[in-house]
Amino acid sequence: MNLREQIEELFSKTEFSADDRKVFEEFKASLRSGEIRSAEKCEDGVWRANAWVKQGILLGFRMGKLVEISQPTETLKFFDKDTFPIRPMTVEDNVRIVMGGSSIRDGSYVAPGVVLAPPCWINVGAYVDEGTMVDSHALVGSCAQIGKRVHLSAAAQIGGVLEPIGAVPVVIEDDVMVGGNTGVYEGTVVRTRSVLASGVILTRSTPLFDLPNERIIKSDGDKPLEVPAGAVVVQGSRAITGGFGKENGLSIYCPIIVKYRDEKTDTATKLEDYLR
Repeated sequence: MNLREQIEELFSKTEFSADDRKVFEEFKASLRSGEIRSAEKCEDGVWRANAWVKQGILLGFRMGKLVEISQPTETLKFFDKDTFPIRPMTVEDNVRIVMGGSSIRDGSYVAPGVVLAPPCWINVGAYVDEGTMVDSHALVGSCAQIGKRVHLSAAAQIGGVLEPIGAVPVVIEDDVMVGGNTGVYEGTVVRTRSVLASGVILTRSTPLFDLPNERIIKSDGDKPLEVPAGAVVVQGSRAITGGFGKENGLSIYCPIIVKYRDEKTDTATKLEDYLR
């Protein structure tokens, strides 16, 4: 059997042998190398989850035993499944991990040229591509797919998803700028070269108001919310038009596309190659 068939067979088990553990370790190594990933962009441009890969990750939690991860000399103690320790790294990986407490969980792919500023966290199943910067206090959630030359600014939150198995994780495509304290959750897909201003919150159930094109972008059924390529998204609000909300002049949050990228935007968001 190939690796996929082995994982799918193991997923129904509740007790595991040493050989089963070897299969899982092979699976985890393939995740770490980027050979397999939890979601992929198909030829039609649609992102689709690889359900069997997410099964393999969940299998690791079921298979693992709770052990102490911290060293005996450390004051802070950490306890987690022995199947998902901190990702093994060497200088040959060509990933800059600035001192100060960042962590990468094993079973994630972090490409050469990535920069991690402390403290940040990359969870299992995540895929972080070349030239991306993950800034201080930023989170890359489980199975999140981050493209090339992305900047995740300080305290940006990229949500994770392991269940349901078929759900598409959060996707940030190439050359996207994600502002500080921005949150992208629930399988949202942010297309290439978009800019999310500080504080923007996006979820699959969030309507996105496109001012230049005079339209409202919504998710379609179980499909994710998609931010169009090159969109510049800022925080906005819309008035409540009835009842108590109208009487008290209340409004609710909404994200707004105020324009699409131009030369001015490119200049303002240009990544500094010297930092890499």
